[in-house]
Amino acid sequence: MSEIVNRIEASGIITLDLEELIPDHTQSYIDIKDQLFQGLILREKDFRAWVKEHDWAKYQNHDVAVYCSADAVVPTWAYMLIATAISPVTSSIYFTQPDNLNAMIAERAVSQLDVAQYADSRIVIKGCGDRDISNHAYVQLTSKLVPIAKSVMYGEPCSTVPVFKKR
Repeated sequence: MSEIVNRIEASGIITLDLEELIPDHTQSYIDIKDQLFQGLILREKDFRAWVKEHDWAKYQNHDVAVYCSADAVVPTWAYMLIATAISPVTSSIYFTQPDNLNAMIAERAVSQLDVAQYADSRIVIKGCGDRDISNHAYVQLTSKLVPIAKSVMYGEPCSTVPVFKKR
């Protein structure tokens, strides 16, 4: 009787799972349109009072998108004031529309990944998980791995789609 060999494990393929690499915090969105006078103008005194009185603790460990959905010119310092107030409690804060928050969180996580450990390796970037991971994350991770990896694949180790192979 022959011994059963796990060929996937023996192949040396390394699986990278973006669900493990990207933090999974609660996401919140701060639209400052409600702080505009008549929906058009940001009044500094009123805005500073709102920033001072707002309950920033409710964003504890959240990833936060700050934006303005109104068609108004909002000075840069307004977003900076929010960042000053919220940074001590949040996981991260971004100036972005809610639709882009996942991509920005992913980009930060991928940019912090030390890929040197994957030099000359065969890598599978795992697909199909429980979380919604933006395509942006897959593109960023792939572009970071291509210069150093032997090969990059997508899927599961038992069923992959080749994406890159070093010549």
